[in-house]
This record gives sequence, C-alpha cells and structure tokens, in this order.
Amino acid sequence: MKRIGLLSDTHGYWDERYAKYFATCDEIWHAGDIGSMLIAERLAQIAPLRAVYGNCDGGDLRLMYPEKLCWSCEGAEVLMKHIGGYPGHYDPSIREQIYRRPPKLFISGHSHILKIKYDKELHLLHINPGAAGLQGWQTVRTLVRFTADEGRFYDIEVIEMPRGESEETIRPVE
Repeated sequence: MKRIGLLSDTHGYWDERYAKYFATCDEIWHAGDIGSMLIAERLAQIAPLRAVYGNCDGGDLRLMYPEKLCWSCEGAEVLMKHIGGYPGHYDPSIREQIYRRPPKLFISGHSHILKIKYDKELHLLHINPGAAGLQGWQTVRTLVRFTADEGRFYDIEVIEMPRGESEETIRPVE
C-alpha cells in the first residue's frame, strides 16, 4: 500500500503547503509544467518523485524527466503524460496507446482544470490534479492525494488552496 501525492502545473512556484500535505506520502507524482529543477528537487526531498515534463518545461527538466511515463504501482499500470486529455477526449498524441493497452490509472495535467473521471469504456481512472502553481486563470489551486493498493486507487482527496487569504480545504472524492 502506498499513499500518493499528485500535482501538476507548478510553473516554478513553490508553496510550503506542498510539503505539509505530502509529508505522509510514500511518493509524489508531478504531471508536468514543473517550471524549475528547484521545484523538482524540493519535492524529491519530501518523498521519491516521479514526473513528466510539460510543454513549458525545457532544458534540464526535459533531460531529467520523460514526456510520458508508464509504470506499475501496487499491482496496477499507471500512465502519465502532461498533455493527455480525458475520457472521451484523449489527446491524439496518447490516444492510440491508451486504447491499445489501457492503464488502470491515466494522469494528465496541462488544462489547469481538476478532473477525476472514470472511463467506463476502457475501465480506467483518469486524474488531472488541476494546477498547483500561480500561473494561469484558475482561482483555486489544487493538489490530490490517494491510496494505491492491490491494483486499486481509493481514499482520493482534493486539497483546494484558494488564491488570497482563504483557508485551504480538503474534500474526499466519492
């Protein structure tokens, strides 16, 4: 059993709450647009980091992390790509791979829109953790935590961090 912290689209922005909310995680996964090696290094100090580069990442980040990543986590195949779309609207760059061999969990970023959706046709869970950084139009920054165990993903929580002085909230996803 592993507890996973998931984020995307930090765009070089560090928030100490990443450390606070991911302190109990066994791994941290970043779905691209990391923004700087410093962010990757700071996340890796909290827990082992798996990441893909995003369209805004360059240089060292593209050398350090792949465009897409596929691995097995607690008995389930996971596929992560920054620009990947979502069920019914997968990006052409990943669509064939998803349909040929659907993972149990598909993670993407890029849109800055939090989306957790089950693909009934392919029997996979899709998570886009939204955006954790300040760049973009979103008014609420988001992180996701969940448990991976015996081929399942559960206890999914969304951490909402509104811009400004509002308190963050944690809400379970049914």
